[in-house]
Amino acid sequence: MIFVIGILTFLLVLNCLLLILLVLMQLPKKDAGGAGVAFGGGAADALFGAGSGNILTQTTKWATVVFFVLALVLGYLQNRMHGGAASQFEQQIQRQPAPSQPAPLGAPTPQPTPVKAPAAGTNATTNFLAVPLTPAGNAPSNAPQK
Repeated sequence: MIFVIGILTFLLVLNCLLLILLVLMQLPKKDAGGAGVAFGGGAADALFGAGSGNILTQTTKWATVVFFVLALVLGYLQNRMHGGAASQFEQQIQRQPAPSQPAPLGAPTPQPTPVKAPAAGTNATTNFLAVPLTPAGNAPSNAPQK
């Protein structure tokens, strides 16, 4: 399978180079008025006209079709060879343990233990770090109410 993918990739690169050369060799239509017309109806008429165009436009059409077919076939083969990225991702998710569930909204939240006031003559900043942190929105039970 790897050999087939290598050959098809080589053909895709050759097709890309051919497409680049074909597009660069084509001359604009005589009635084309500039870049604005190239993105509008003028390019669509030249590309999708009723069989009109020279050998360069016909070759460009077929090279474009071959490009898309090769790209789709290579994508399908790569997906089959590697088992699909989505399945590998799902396997990684299944291997990991389930995250712990948060407590329901009505469940009581644990209250922090009250902190004693610092003794007279001690530095208050050293005791400041000993204050337990509480989750946002849960004020300590000894906090003054407003």
